[in-house]
Amino acid sequence: MHSDSGHTTSVWMGTTEVPQFQPLTQDLRANVCVIGAGIAGMTTAYLLARAGRAVVLIDDGQIGGGETSRTTAHLTAALDDRYYNIERIHGEEGARVAAESHMSAIHRIETIASMEDIDCDFQRVEGYLFLGGTSQRKDLERELAATHRAGINDTQLVDRIPFSFWDSGPALRFPRQATFHPLKYLKGLARAILRDGGKIYTGVHAEKIEDGEPARVTTSEGHVIGADNVVVCTNTPVNDWLIIHSKQAAYRTYVIGARIPKGSVPHGLYWDTPDPYHYIRIQQGEDSTGRELEYDILIVGGEDHKTGQAHDTEERFARLEQWTRERFPMIERIEYRWSGQVMEPVDYMAYIGRNPGGDEHIYIATGDSGNGMTHGTIAGIILNELVQGRRHQWARLYDPSRVKLRATPDYVKENLNVAEQYKDWFTKGDADNIEAIKPGEGAVLGTGRGKIAVYRDERGSIHQFSAVCTHLYCIVNWNDTEKTWDCPCHGSRFDPYGKVVNGPAIVGLSPVGSAPKKTSAV
Repeated sequence: MHSDSGHTTSVWMGTTEVPQFQPLTQDLRANVCVIGAGIAGMTTAYLLARAGRAVVLIDDGQIGGGETSRTTAHLTAALDDRYYNIERIHGEEGARVAAESHMSAIHRIETIASMEDIDCDFQRVEGYLFLGGTSQRKDLERELAATHRAGINDTQLVDRIPFSFWDSGPALRFPRQATFHPLKYLKGLARAILRDGGKIYTGVHAEKIEDGEPARVTTSEGHVIGADNVVVCTNTPVNDWLIIHSKQAAYRTYVIGARIPKGSVPHGLYWDTPDPYHYIRIQQGEDSTGRELEYDILIVGGEDHKTGQAHDTEERFARLEQWTRERFPMIERIEYRWSGQVMEPVDYMAYIGRNPGGDEHIYIATGDSGNGMTHGTIAGIILNELVQGRRHQWARLYDPSRVKLRATPDYVKENLNVAEQYKDWFTKGDADNIEAIKPGEGAVLGTGRGKIAVYRDERGSIHQFSAVCTHLYCIVNWNDTEKTWDCPCHGSRFDPYGKVVNGPAIVGLSPVGSAPKKTSAV
């Protein structure tokens, strides 16, 4: 499967193909238009179609082609921000709703997979939070007490994770978590959406989203979808200019998939406690057709950093591989390397519900906070109810309009970081001239408003764009791993040719005229 959001290939892309759909060729009218065919958009469309609503789902790539294909697919209620922190910000009731909603999301995925006969490798496993860095046993004890207050009553402290080859020290055990293959799951949802009368169009870019009766989605080809309600599930909203983007931050995270002997590592979910932390799971080895092979894939992620704010991606993969090999001596070779984008809200909870401001008919889902598969499913559950004019008991916790004063320090910190990125307007670019850029590479040249994002393709042809992000005008940086231009302010990303692959930008980088023979940075 080809990815819409980067150059690397995840284990999910390498082991299944998703169905292809045609682009939109005419205006349409629907009850609901869902923008984004990742797990949040697909789950929302599936539940609304099941409820008898006329649903149109569009995506500018293929289904699952964005961040859902780049997850490590942990299905867990063990939230990485810790329940004692969630309780501090949202109170005991908020922590209880967080736990209930994530456990319910796991159950809903299991139920849908069973009911729709979706063979997506769903498996119940145990999860283990173990110590790392400077963390101590008392940190696990604190989280244990918080999980019990939140209603997860079967967590318990154990002496170690269940590995014979590595003594992790004490760990907090979470029973009845799960794993699955996200793209196989989306394939099943697509089949069910079509069966229930929904329509799916891919290769369709939403260029304008307007509230109204009806709301209107205008595509880059000029077609208009009129809908009673529009649901924006694009990892981060492309309809909102600032409000939501000031309340969350985009991070890149790195993953390796290593071949190991079958059964040599117990299936489960494993996380350590540093920040950034490591996260681990096992997946059955398969070939490109999905045929099972006689080995497992050990999936390990970590080494996070703010999007567009690091240039050492190869070193991060190297550190991740070293950390993994030191603990898993059975590794035979690295089969996969990929990265993904995580949206971190300042108060730990996703934003799911009516778009903040005056919009009456536009809904959003964003802020996965490292738990995209469960948060995306929670989004489908809540939005299915809200779009149909009903209340949902989780909606208050996830309300995008919420303001939590106790999250103010993190809010200020993240927005000061954004302000700092504008210094790039006054610094020199990455290269002195175009001749220094190798085939398949990119660099920012020049200074100030004259900064240019230059990409030399594999044939040696030069492609030039303004280096100014079309969202809030930060200067983009070249991502050598994914071959994208990444914005360090709010996480917008563009492919080598300037096309948007991640919002909040909704318009691509502006092309520059004919290439000069030499552009010097001063």
